[in-house]
Amino acid sequence: MATQERWYATGRRKESTARVWLTPGEGNVTINRRTMDKYFGREVLKMILQQPLDLVEQKGKVDINVNVRGGGMSGQAGAIRHGISRALLEMDAELRPVLKKAGFLTRDARKVERKKYGQPGARKKFQFSKR
Repeated sequence: MATQERWYATGRRKESTARVWLTPGEGNVTINRRTMDKYFGREVLKMILQQPLDLVEQKGKVDINVNVRGGGMSGQAGAIRHGISRALLEMDAELRPVLKKAGFLTRDARKVERKKYGQPGARKKFQFSKR
């Protein structure tokens, strides 16, 4: 039995973690056992996923299977984009300069700042009164 080529990468953003597998195929995208259209309702989020594929002209040439957990929809879309970019790099190392220049290989380290005691939020303070 011939082994099928398969490339794996992990992508992260905010509290989301996406495990991404690329296989040669027709361009099917499956996220948590659902199609991309059923998982993401907003067109902007679908566009974010497709950006690395459009950039390296692999749209319609690879099937993408994603398992994503944590965070919200926007964070998950960013995590999937990061994972797809890293998996494309596993597939072909010559794509690195193109993906790096677009900023898809950089992990977006921004997270929600924690709430501090004595304050209503992370930065906001309770109203001050002199008297």
